[in-house]
Amino acid sequence: GKFVMSGSLTTDPAWKSLEIYHAEHGNRLNMLRMFREDPQRFDKFSIKMQTQDGDWLFDYSKNLLNEEIFRMLMQLARNRGVEQYRERMFSGDKINFTEDRAVLHVALRNRSNRPMMVDGVNVMDDVNKVLKQMKEFCDSVRNGQWKGYTGKAITDIVNIGIGGSDLGPKMVCEALRPYAKPGLNVHFVSNIDGTHLAERVFKNLNPETTLFMIASKTFTTQETLTNANSAKQWFLDKARQPQEVAKHFVALSTNAEKVKAFGIDPKNMFVFYDWVGGRYSLWSSIGLSIACFIGFENFEELLKGAHYMDNHFQQTPIEKNIPVIMAMLGVWYHNFYGAETHAILPYDQYMKRFAAYFQQGDMESNGKYITRFGHRVNYTTGPIVWGEPGTNGQHAFYQLIHQGTRMIPCDFLMPMDTHNPIQQGMHHEILTANFLAQTEALMRGKTREEARRELEESGYTGEQLEKILPHKVFEGNRPTNTFVFQKLTPFFMGYLIAMYEHKIHVQGVVWDINSYDQWGVELGKQLAKVIQGELKGKQPVNTHDSSTNGIMTFFKMHRKQ
Repeated sequence: GKFVMSGSLTTDPAWKSLEIYHAEHGNRLNMLRMFREDPQRFDKFSIKMQTQDGDWLFDYSKNLLNEEIFRMLMQLARNRGVEQYRERMFSGDKINFTEDRAVLHVALRNRSNRPMMVDGVNVMDDVNKVLKQMKEFCDSVRNGQWKGYTGKAITDIVNIGIGGSDLGPKMVCEALRPYAKPGLNVHFVSNIDGTHLAERVFKNLNPETTLFMIASKTFTTQETLTNANSAKQWFLDKARQPQEVAKHFVALSTNAEKVKAFGIDPKNMFVFYDWVGGRYSLWSSIGLSIACFIGFENFEELLKGAHYMDNHFQQTPIEKNIPVIMAMLGVWYHNFYGAETHAILPYDQYMKRFAAYFQQGDMESNGKYITRFGHRVNYTTGPIVWGEPGTNGQHAFYQLIHQGTRMIPCDFLMPMDTHNPIQQGMHHEILTANFLAQTEALMRGKTREEARRELEESGYTGEQLEKILPHKVFEGNRPTNTFVFQKLTPFFMGYLIAMYEHKIHVQGVVWDINSYDQWGVELGKQLAKVIQGELKGKQPVNTHDSSTNGIMTFFKMHRKQ
């Protein structure tokens, strides 16, 4: 039967207990003390796993957490239907209730090939058919059988898409660069700003050896289609013959009519489905650039890692369930401590786009304020997500995390083994030491006494010492999660992405919002259409508010082009 939640989130008994507990003890919880009092703390609040690609550790012991709080958080997850909604997602229920759609990105990486149903139909037949089509295409591009209009093999792939049709493939191609085939490069063009296409493509690539992938479900996305048509124009300036377009353009789309009209051979159209949201689509044909770049076998490994995490999420009791624990810690900090942001800090240069990817993944999913019953929420929902790779971040914004006035819960992620052990592994050793030192420093801080001792040892005395002393004190008690994995392989990349996807899902369930629509992107698009029509000529504008009128008129009077 359908699960019916009792009342709203803030009237839930588990929420109430957390509220009371936070009011009484929230400011007195001290991590360092809890570590001293409980030698078993790390074992209680960490999860180890052995996978096909090696070992994994999730340590959440450096959080403002004890067994009582943990119990209440898990109770809240149960009360809000986290287990029921998990089942509903995996069984193809239309949990995207504003668009009446199933949410089945898990089917795209369902390596066990268990039947997955939408409206009584097993979608796995379609999924496997597209994967086969992708494999054949990738193989022909990578082994040089696919030829351009002058008979040369492809050297450069350009993915033209935006949002979910860009960020995932771009992030994963960068992350898995060690698996790339020498001589085959991949590029991403998303921005409608002509600079993106000009710099990425026009100035640097050769049309004879360039293959374009146009990623747009409806084949109507303004930015993508404008870029695609300009790319086609650039191509035809050299190739001359319209029939050559089919050798250099393929489509990741569902609109066969428009794809054909563009000049693409319909057999080079790779479909995906309306039960896959854009920001959850890199596992589908939207990942074609990934598969071509790292090879189809490695793309399958990526799917396998995600499937491993899907199984963990679906089958593990919530007390031991990594995405659920991550999600509930977030609820604790965002809803009870008032933390506004969440930092993702990968200690791996290949993962430099990871935080940007989950900026969309999280903020487009949970940046909502209306519940499934149509009410305005009376609590905060999705946090601001941000981050950069370590150690860069340490020399940029960690200052504020350590000594600023805001709580910023952080995720620290790192592979134990590197693809580039240069200088006999010395670089990686320094990176590892920094990774471990930061979470310890954030938790421990530095007392007045410790700071005083250090200053005395450095030769400070008297007034000079007293003046500098308060600036050297760290309060500590700053919460972090640590994720350690064997190596950044396609399998672990898939595992990590799926882990955050499910975390986002769980928070959406708790907050009672739809994590799978994005009406917030519509309004600006609608207004842009109106404004575009008014940008011609020099006529002053008076159809908007005085600010918009003033800016538009300034533009029209002063632009030189």
